[in-house]
Amino acid sequence: MSYFIIGDEETVTGFRLAGIEGRVARSPYETREALKVAASTEGVDIIVVTERLALEIKADLRGYYPLNFPLIIQIPDRKGPVEQRKSVHEIVKSAVGISI
Repeated sequence: MSYFIIGDEETVTGFRLAGIEGRVARSPYETREALKVAASTEGVDIIVVTERLALEIKADLRGYYPLNFPLIIQIPDRKGPVEQRKSVHEIVKSAVGISI
């Protein structure tokens, strides 16, 4: 599987050190353009977008979710998780009903 990261400079640099291609985005426009590039790049199976950038283009991301590939996942950036978002722990707890 091939990955593509879209995020702030520090996050993209970290992923590049691990051999993962990506683009730095500083605005909603740059995020949309990077998403188009990533989605049209042959071989990219998973697109990773930082949460803060994903929030800025929420409506655009909805258009990609019905597709099987590339899979788009959101991760916290260097500043940490976005306050409005539930943690994986909280999501599991509400879905399963127990804390793990």
